[in-house]
This record gives sequence, structure tokens and C-alpha cells, in this order.
Amino acid sequence: MKKVWIAYALLAVGLAVAPFAVGLMGQSWVRILDFCLLYAMLALGLNIVVGYAGLLDLGYIAFYAVGAYVMAILASPHMDIHLSAWTILPLGATLACVAGVLLGAPTLRLRGDYLAIVTLGFGEIVRLFMNNLDRPVNITNGPQGINLIDGVSLAGHNLNQGLSVGGIQGGSAYAYYYLFLALTLLTIFICVRLENSRIGRAWMAIREDELAAKAMGINTRNIKLLAFAMGASFGGVAGGLFASFQGFVSPESFSLMESVMVLCMVVLGGMGHIGGVILGAILLTLAPEVLREVINPLQRSLFGRMVIDPENLRMLLFGLALILVMLFRPEGLWPSPRRKEELHHG
Repeated sequence: MKKVWIAYALLAVGLAVAPFAVGLMGQSWVRILDFCLLYAMLALGLNIVVGYAGLLDLGYIAFYAVGAYVMAILASPHMDIHLSAWTILPLGATLACVAGVLLGAPTLRLRGDYLAIVTLGFGEIVRLFMNNLDRPVNITNGPQGINLIDGVSLAGHNLNQGLSVGGIQGGSAYAYYYLFLALTLLTIFICVRLENSRIGRAWMAIREDELAAKAMGINTRNIKLLAFAMGASFGGVAGGLFASFQGFVSPESFSLMESVMVLCMVVLGGMGHIGGVILGAILLTLAPEVLREVINPLQRSLFGRMVIDPENLRMLLFGLALILVMLFRPEGLWPSPRRKEELHHG
């Protein structure tokens, strides 16, 4: 027990000093660290739908968009409304939850490929809706997006102004890191409680065999709707934080590729395992930046010019990584012990 507490203490110290250690390589890497936490929150929300309930959702980014645009509209000069971020975040989560129920209700009888196609369409509908809702009433400002979004304030201090710790001055990326870290830890706590609850066990029963779960008295309709609603709420909160952090949102930020990326984080890390999902989020968030730092100079030194676009190379490597994972580790890079045992015996 003493060793466990020492490990937790070391982890806490490491997380506390992480942005200042990473900041030695440049403040852009602190922003990347922030996005690791943001995507971890997003992936944990999708893990409820895909990992726990076994419902394939390719339109999850739509709930992220709902939360982001609620923050953008209510905390910017666009509509001349400046509500507090702490008022907007619950509202964005609620609207995203409603959107999740609206998506889940007509798809309760669908599974597998059919469910994936319907959710994919839902995600694209939301993106196109945001892209075209600038006439006759300009609500989303269309493809131009919304900028000058207010930052989050804590104790009267706007996080966009940065922070100062022990005489060390840090920018807004440092300040947002601690906010994102606190909310990520809260998300992890909620997911752990859900996983070990009767609801979590009902989700897993539906994932393994829906007919058997229904025969055991589980209300599969309500439980599946709850999975969509809970996952969507997490996406709405993450979207609001994204809009506040970036200060700008546009429909391009919520494309199908973003949904695929978040799904890859869940699958690659380990569906249904909180630690695996966080690992997948960190790996796939860092991968493009590492490739940009390594591949671009390497290509210039070998060929004198850029031969392969880093974005195309990233997608090629992601596809290859997923194929290898499905072949050699179908349970993910860091699976839950229960899931690993089920797959091996299955």
C-alpha cells in the first residue's frame, strides 16, 4: 500500500510539472499537451458508447461540435452575448445530451454496419448544418466560423492571460493545462464509477449479447439511450472547452476525419479500458507532431525537398497501425484484463 501511495505521489508531481518540462521544447508543445488532455476527455466519452455498450458511433464529433458552437455563440461578440463559461458548459453538455438521445432513439434496433452508417450521416448533417446556418439568420456565421470567443475565468482571472507560479510566467496554454487536467481526472472518476455500477455492467451485458441481456431483465432500450446521452454529454463539455481554448471555431474542425480519429484512439488503446483509451488519445495526438518534427527534416536531408506530405503519411501510418493491432492485438495496446480474457477465450 505504501508503494502505491508513493507511485500516486510521483504521478501527481509529474503531472504538475509536466507543462513546464515540456515547455522547454517550446510553448507549442504545451498546447499539444493540452490537446492530449482534451482528446482524452473526448475519447473517454466515446468509450462509453463504443467500449462499454458496444455501439459503433462514427458521428461522435457532432456532439463535440454542438458544445463548441454553444460556447462560441454565447461567449463571443458574434451574437453580442457574453455569458460565463461555467454557465455555458452545462448548457452545452445538456444540448449535446439531447442530440445524443435524438440520435439514439431511431437507431435502437440497429447494430454493426447499419448503426455506423446512420451515425456517420448524423455527424455530417450536423457539420453541414453549422456550415449553412448563416442565412436567413446568421447564427453560426457559416464557413467563416466564429472568433474572439471568451476564455474561461477562474476566481476572476481569465485563463487567456496565462498564469504565474513561483515567479515563473506561463502563457494561456499553461493555465488551460491545469483546467483540462482537473476535468480529465473528473471524467476518469465518473467513468470508473460508471464502469463498476449496475449501469456499467448492463452496458457490458448488451455489448456481449443483447438478447441474453434482455432475457435477464435489462431494459436495453433505456440503457442504450443512456449510453448515447452520457457519451454525448462528455463530448459537449470537451467541445465547449475547445472553443474557449482556441478562441475560434469553424465547421472544418468537426469533419468525419475527426470522428474517425477519436474512434481510432478508443480502438487502438483498448476498447472499454480507461487507461488504454487515454494511451490511445495521447499517442494519436502526439503522432502528427512527432512526424512533422522528424519526417520533414529527414525528407529534406535525403531528397532536398518534400516528397510525401506529412498529413498523407500520417493517415497511411494510422491505417497500417490499425491493421497490425487488429491482427496481433485485437484487444488494443492496453486492454482491460476482463476484455483480454474474453477475446482470448472467444
